[in-house]
Amino acid sequence: MPTTYPRDAGYRMPAEWEPHESTWISWPHNRETWPSELDVVERIVARAVAILSRSEPVRINVGSLDQRRRATRALDEAGAFGDVRFHDIPTNDAWVRDYGPLFVVSRERGLAATCWGFNSWGGKYPPFDLDDAASGIMAAALGVPCFETDMVLEGGSIDLNGRGVLMTTESCLLNPNRNPGLDRAEIEGRLSAFLGIDQVIWLGEGIVGDDTDGHIDDLARFVAPRTVVAAVEAGPGARNSETLRENLEAIRTTETADGWLEIVELPMPAPVVVRGEVMPATYANFYIGNRTVLVPVYGDRNDYTAIATLRRCFPTRDVVGIDCRDLIWGLGALHCLTQQVPWG
Repeated sequence: MPTTYPRDAGYRMPAEWEPHESTWISWPHNRETWPSELDVVERIVARAVAILSRSEPVRINVGSLDQRRRATRALDEAGAFGDVRFHDIPTNDAWVRDYGPLFVVSRERGLAATCWGFNSWGGKYPPFDLDDAASGIMAAALGVPCFETDMVLEGGSIDLNGRGVLMTTESCLLNPNRNPGLDRAEIEGRLSAFLGIDQVIWLGEGIVGDDTDGHIDDLARFVAPRTVVAAVEAGPGARNSETLRENLEAIRTTETADGWLEIVELPMPAPVVVRGEVMPATYANFYIGNRTVLVPVYGDRNDYTAIATLRRCFPTRDVVGIDCRDLIWGLGALHCLTQQVPWG
């Protein structure tokens, strides 16, 4: 543990909608994640990069010459002619949201990185040594200070409003497969010390099919300091309705320093089933870029409702749906693939 914590030095983690220096991704390459879909997934990621790179640099981790060549070819085909920068950083998988640094900023000191432990969502998918090491290497590539902690934390398990409030789930952060030696109070203390937050909103469980034990970016997201979009589900086959109702109530009954939170309901798509397993398909896994919001869609009638809902939340940004029916086979979507680097 460091002797000086980021909060002590005036750092805080901004909200995702605050200005970015860049967006960081890791190029998809793991065929165990996508046994027969990798070529299609590369095209999906390339389209996302093409859109984002029009308004901010996109940094891409590649671990080999072959990955760089495949990425270059896919990006050229997608028309990704914006600011794209490769970094020779090897990874085990593409989910940089969860193992990349969580960047913090200080008015006096600029940008820094907080680097947490990563154990592949409770040791589920070894090997994960390259992913665990990536955050420090990414921080070094930017030449910014890195505050390290041995606490295991995935970026997809938290969401912040940039005003001192962090939202997460008990099923993930309190799971003994992450930090068995830390209790709730100690976890809140680490989050405060490293990310500069004052309040933690604890939701309960995650959605069916989520192998992360309940990441918040599948459930509920801040879209403004006092506004949360929250997934809801109703109708035939609604396996998540009770879980999402309980999470909605937890948000509704939480008061922050700025007052009570406003809730915008976001529908769920119909269940996406692959090889007999339910995928964690949700519209809440969107990514907020400088001028664009990328929304995963699934060829479902609720795609249009979800996009329209998020357009009302982000009237100054271009809200774009990206078909993620193949991407979700890897049990993640657009937010899982991205990590913002804020302006410092």
